[in-house]
Amino acid sequence: MKKENLPSKICPVCKRPFTWRKKWKLNWDKVKYCSKKCSK
Repeated sequence: MKKENLPSKICPVCKRPFTWRKKWKLNWDKVKYCSKKCSK
């Protein structure tokens, strides 16, 4: 996957966009927040 083609989402907490990361490869569908801080 090329960097510019990575999927992205908007964090509901901070409203900032964040892009797909390798650590979320298996659960990207469940990722809602850009960080652990925002998920609390």
